[in-house]
Amino acid sequence: MSLIPGRVREAAERLTAFPAYLYDLAALDEHAAAVRQAMGETELYYAVKANPDPELLRVLRPHVDGFEVSSGGEFAHVRGLFPDARLALGGPGKTDEELRLAAGAHRVHVESPAELRRLLELGRPAEVLLRLNLDLEVAGAALAMSGPFGMDADAVAECRPLFAGQVRFRGVHAHLASGLEAPQLLGLAAELAGQHPEEVNLGGGMAVDYAAPDSRFDWAAYGAGLAALRRPGQTLRVEPGRALTAYCGYYVTRVLDVKRTRGELYAILQGGTHHLRTPVTKGHDQPFTVLPGRDRPDGPEEPVTLVGQLCTPKDVFARRVPASVRTGDVVVFAMAGAYAWNISHHDFLMHPWPAFHHLFG
Repeated sequence: MSLIPGRVREAAERLTAFPAYLYDLAALDEHAAAVRQAMGETELYYAVKANPDPELLRVLRPHVDGFEVSSGGEFAHVRGLFPDARLALGGPGKTDEELRLAAGAHRVHVESPAELRRLLELGRPAEVLLRLNLDLEVAGAALAMSGPFGMDADAVAECRPLFAGQVRFRGVHAHLASGLEAPQLLGLAAELAGQHPEEVNLGGGMAVDYAAPDSRFDWAAYGAGLAALRRPGQTLRVEPGRALTAYCGYYVTRVLDVKRTRGELYAILQGGTHHLRTPVTKGHDQPFTVLPGRDRPDGPEEPVTLVGQLCTPKDVFARRVPASVRTGDVVVFAMAGAYAWNISHHDFLMHPWPAFHHLFG
């Protein structure tokens, strides 16, 4: 179960149409300001893939040095909102059309020698970071970004003599893993910052714990650690996504049915993981709060599995979580501000899309 702020609860209780997303922009503004302060001279970019909602981006804009985009679509989206924003263009498989956008980007993250050669052939200016695929231990990571991402040492060595003309080498990029705490990220950062004196983009990967919705990544420790690592004249940059916006989002729906099957209690909710895919992809119970329907007596809590309307047994928000749930109750899922709506399979079964509401304070 999860507690929710008063303004979110009040907004959820006013809803008449379900499902809906609520974005607490006042909370996002406060959180982003605190992260910006903690980072000090370390540059802060937001990874747009986490949530490209325009209102969220507008709140983040004063607190970040730029945005990391991973496609031509994201590039156009952010550029349309903020014509002068600094953009870092990444992504493991860039088309020629996307590589042409490098001329309008602050940085482009090159993934292979072949991609660098294609960029050179286009004859346009570009400021390049080489993305690294390092053989480093990332114990405890929720997701290791190895495999096809970035380059090993041999590929980097192949790239270095290729730079010519308007395509300039600026440094390296290395998003190594997701779900790491500050000490682990600092250990990885120390290896990179020590080996590459120019410019180092350390990526994101800051831990977000869905089982402990009140916990937060230790931004103060991370910022102080990076400040101690930075060499004179060196640029360090981070690209958080989930850890910036996850906490400001809520998915609100209602209970359509409650039933017991073979001894198991199920609550069937309007909507489903085609709107909020996060618990399925990460294999966790999405934290939630039940807002009981009017005039219904409080009932005892017992283990209940919360599912959606989809025709698949994988459409599960949370399994066997103690709760008191009745038909007509409103359920508010917390931590739905990142990799939630934008990563979900919206049109499966062609259910209506949710509404979106932005809370400004």
